Amino acid sequence: MNQKKNDPNNRTVAENRKARFSFEVVDTVEAGLVLTGTEVKSLRQGQANIQESYASVEDGEIWLINSYLPEYLQGNRFNHEPRRRRKLLLNKREMARLAQSVEREGMTMVPLKIYFNDRGRAKLLLAIARGKKLHDKRESEKQRDWAREKGRLLRARG
Repeated sequence: MNQKKNDPNNRTVAENRKARFSFEVVDTVEAGLVLTGTEVKSLRQGQANIQESYASVEDGEIWLINSYLPEYLQGNRFNHEPRRRRKLLLNKREMARLAQSVEREGMTMVPLKIYFNDRGRAKLLLAIARGKKLHDKRESEKQRDWAREKGRLLRARG
């Protein structure tokens, strides 16, 4: 078990922590990423940003848009464009389900994190989410504050 924790292949590279605050996550799907060699090397260095990124359905394929993978320093002329669109790898049934939920139910596809699985492949955890209204955000903030305060009180008591 301890070996998996220290495994360089099985680790989170980028996480979109703000997404869970701004969106109500309904379902999550693991998707593969189509990457070039320098993009993978840049990810292995732990450099990526998916804060403002989203996924969209175009021509029956799902694309990750506005994600930032900085150029690999030793990549010279073979380097990649940092903000290019990246294709997501899903099976047809999953793609159809995602496209249907986005079109009919008004949901959004938001990336939650990029990580390397136990086989060393770069994966993206994609959420089907519904945007929260301002009062929903306030409510979740109240719940988080109360949970924090409750933990403090329990620790103080014994």
